[in-house]
Amino acid sequence: MSEIVLININGPDAKGLDARFTRILAQYNVNILDIGQSVIHEYISLGILVEIPHAPDFAPIFKDMLFEGHKLGLSIDLKPVESDSYENWVLAQGKERRIITLLGRTITAHQISKVMAVISDNDLNIDSITRLTGRVSLVKEIKTPKASIQMSVSGKPTDIVSMRGRFMEISQETGVDISFHVDNIYRKNMKLVVFDMDSTLIQAEVIVELAKIAGVGNQVDRITESAMRGEIDFKESFRQRVALLKGLKQEQLDTINQTLPLTEGAELVTKTLKGLGYKLGILSGGFTFVGNYLKERLGFDYVYANELETRDGVVTGEVNGPIIDGEQKAALLKELVNKENISIQQTIAVGDGANDLPMISIAGLGVAFNAKPIVKEQASNMISSVGLDGLLYLIGMHEREIRQESESLQEQ
Repeated sequence: MSEIVLININGPDAKGLDARFTRILAQYNVNILDIGQSVIHEYISLGILVEIPHAPDFAPIFKDMLFEGHKLGLSIDLKPVESDSYENWVLAQGKERRIITLLGRTITAHQISKVMAVISDNDLNIDSITRLTGRVSLVKEIKTPKASIQMSVSGKPTDIVSMRGRFMEISQETGVDISFHVDNIYRKNMKLVVFDMDSTLIQAEVIVELAKIAGVGNQVDRITESAMRGEIDFKESFRQRVALLKGLKQEQLDTINQTLPLTEGAELVTKTLKGLGYKLGILSGGFTFVGNYLKERLGFDYVYANELETRDGVVTGEVNGPIIDGEQKAALLKELVNKENISIQQTIAVGDGANDLPMISIAGLGVAFNAKPIVKEQASNMISSVGLDGLLYLIGMHEREIRQESESLQEQ
């Protein structure tokens, strides 16, 4: 009769440690049912769940393992596992699984404890915790530090709406971004990422900057505020604001691109994703002349925005074609899905405003970036504490992978 045993090995890490212990198990023809290891500051924690084909071998295995551990200064614990307990554990692998990511400049015990309390209150089990960002020096100053950990949790939340609300409260209270989404086959098979442009890829609203140049900044602000109060819809407010730009010269449009600041991390995230084979798109309620500039600079595949009409080198105060609003962004995302012959679940949508909600809500991974309160309330994934490259951690990339990809792109 066989016996199931859980082996835990803890202590100072050393080269060849795993080989020593698995060699002992191999001598008794042991079957490995599960294995996991983590090393934190040169201290190893190794767990091995095994099936010992011949139960009487348990005693000599225990003796050999303890002796080897004594030589290496390790603590060894072998615990028999009941067959029923093991089978229940096997059946549990079909449970729903979600990924919870914490992202910030730093991550504190206070933040983690708050998040873990929510996880516990929703009857979820933490299966693994992984640090995505690199080791941090406490001596060398880092200009834009980032800290991110990822938890894999299993089970069905007791109240997912309440869970989202509590995560938002923790985020607002402690300053850490908390994202959670279902772990499925699509999570590691994303193909298309679409971004809003103004206040997402760039740190400006282009129509506001143009209004300042045209000397109508106050009037444009009043129309914007009216739209935000719901007194006029986006399309009408957009037409009114564009009409005030009448008379701007083409050369004024050409020079504004050079002054628009990219959002922190925009260049890194787009070039990294592009290098990994993702298709990239801009879906914007802004203007094509800025979108096309970013397309050339950052390597986007698609740009959909509003075309500001000019005649004889002068802005007419009109736009060519339909105005791109929130519903149009969602429709364009679906159009790109069909064009790329992929599933909507293989898409990521990133934006900050209410008119981004339609595309954020239908994408496989919708992300609110430095978003307005209404967007944060409805999005499960947020980035507010770091730059746009925080998206790379939300999709599960490790800092070393990001660094390697960045170095590879620089060499090309």
